[in-house]
Amino acid sequence: MDTQYEGGSKGDPVQITEDEAAVYDRQIRLWGLEAQQRMRNATILVIRLRGTATEAIKNIVLAGIGKLVIYDSEEVKEEDLGAGFFFRDEDVGKKRVDAAKARIEALNPLVTVQALRHPTILEQGSLEALVMSVDLVCVTDWDREALIKINDICRQYGKPFYAGGTFGLLGYVFCDLLKHDYISPDRSAPKEAPKNVKATASYPRLSMALQHRWTGLTKRQTKELNPAVVHIILALWEYQHNHEGKLPDDIDTASDLGQIANSILATSDVNRQVLTSIPLDLIDAMSTSAAHEFSPTCAVVGGILAQDILKALAAREAPIANFFTFDGNTGGGSVCRMNM
Repeated sequence: MDTQYEGGSKGDPVQITEDEAAVYDRQIRLWGLEAQQRMRNATILVIRLRGTATEAIKNIVLAGIGKLVIYDSEEVKEEDLGAGFFFRDEDVGKKRVDAAKARIEALNPLVTVQALRHPTILEQGSLEALVMSVDLVCVTDWDREALIKINDICRQYGKPFYAGGTFGLLGYVFCDLLKHDYISPDRSAPKEAPKNVKATASYPRLSMALQHRWTGLTKRQTKELNPAVVHIILALWEYQHNHEGKLPDDIDTASDLGQIANSILATSDVNRQVLTSIPLDLIDAMSTSAAHEFSPTCAVVGGILAQDILKALAAREAPIANFFTFDGNTGGGSVCRMNM
């Protein structure tokens, strides 16, 4: 039933069996039994099943998490068939979670999958109960206000939060891992005697990250972070806020989107030797493509999202800190430390 939430960190940890150890043998050799054990005991909530989520779910389920909870109240549309490889032609009109559940389970029968579809789940009390019942929350392809709301609830209950999505050929991953401890290679150790050290990173919530200023960065440092892509993504969120959740989908929206993007740029203290205004070709491209999914972009961003979720669960190596952007025009990605 939609209202019953089970799992998370409650109860005794599940021990990996010999059969499971055989299935996950390569991964255990890579990151160790303890890390695989953490994944095996993790319950992950994924909200919204579009192209980015599809790729991320595939990877985290194959990696061997314990339980996946998927939520989406919408039906499969024809446009979902391009990037959503859990869906088929005959699924159009069905609830996304119902169409996807069996195919997700087939990827790895060792992972429990729970499908939730009722809209009331996102009401404050129900959402809090759901967040409390899981170990990590991932929200994909949603508007800024919804991301901030869910991130704040995750903060309230001490749950790591990920957000990811695509806008045409662009994509992003944001994470708030609160205070995150992980094992990192000691770069100062001699090569003949490598060792690991414990490290800690403190993350801001999304609402704080969005107040980031680029003051003090050199020309080179600024260029490496691809500020035009960062700011056009921020502008698309603001556009959604101003247009009842809708993304631009016509060249006639370019002027409005450009004004928003340049207004955000003007207040963020970006090195003017690098960027004085958002390129017109980028604005025009986003005004016509931001509302559409492209499978290759979803594959890259969903793959990065899943990889970082697994990295956070395993506590091996540093996760994203804290805003990753992908530019499908160049095939490049960068990580911007927003208010960290």
